[in-house]
Amino acid sequence: MNGPRRSPVVKFQDIKPELRQFQRRAILRNALSLGGLALLTGCDLSTNSGVDAALRSILRFDDKVQAALFGGRRLAQTYPVSAVTRPFRFNAYYPEWQVRGVPDGWRLEVAGSVSVKAPWTIEALRKLPQVEQITRHICIEGWSQIGRWSGVPLRAFLQRIGADLRAPYVSFKCFDGYSTSIDMPSALHPQTILALDFLGQPLAPEWGAPVRLRIPTKLGFKSAKNLQAIEVTHIFPGGFWENQGYDWFSGA
Repeated sequence: MNGPRRSPVVKFQDIKPELRQFQRRAILRNALSLGGLALLTGCDLSTNSGVDAALRSILRFDDKVQAALFGGRRLAQTYPVSAVTRPFRFNAYYPEWQVRGVPDGWRLEVAGSVSVKAPWTIEALRKLPQVEQITRHICIEGWSQIGRWSGVPLRAFLQRIGADLRAPYVSFKCFDGYSTSIDMPSALHPQTILALDFLGQPLAPEWGAPVRLRIPTKLGFKSAKNLQAIEVTHIFPGGFWENQGYDWFSGA
């Protein structure tokens, strides 16, 4: 009597490219689901308990997996103007009635491993190359929406200020008290911009005036509003939510 039939062994290199991509994404989703446990616990990872140490290790693993899968040539999906969400949803870590106006004498400060540390006015930023994108903003809370943004490619800005592109981190501080940071490869991605306009008009305060980071390859909390300072650094800078347990890389 014949034994049970065995499925043929399929080697990874024999799998079609589109299926390989699907498998990689499945692995990433599984890793992210583990990292999400840190959020579900409500833990700020500030203690030294065994649970916190384990969660911290999972988050570091998530970062490594996402960084390994990230590619500078892989673009977030773009959309036609007809797909723009109207009205576009307000999103911030504070309610809409607490929206901050632009401080008098605002300048965008630069610091860290850069050659030119002079602050920037909005007028000077508008003289740099400008690009437009219609991309999806994906919130960590589970909702998403499509917006139309234009502004300066962050790569062009970093090159203009003589940034050390070998530094691993770019940090962003905002005048509303918010902060975040990203890895240098994500900063140099062609879709990462310093947004100056929304829907063809200068940013209104609720959308992050006068300048916000727009990075469609990451979750929405990385697209910091109300920028005040950019720092290129070799020291891990963390961020407002990242310091409370959010996954740092946070690829969308």
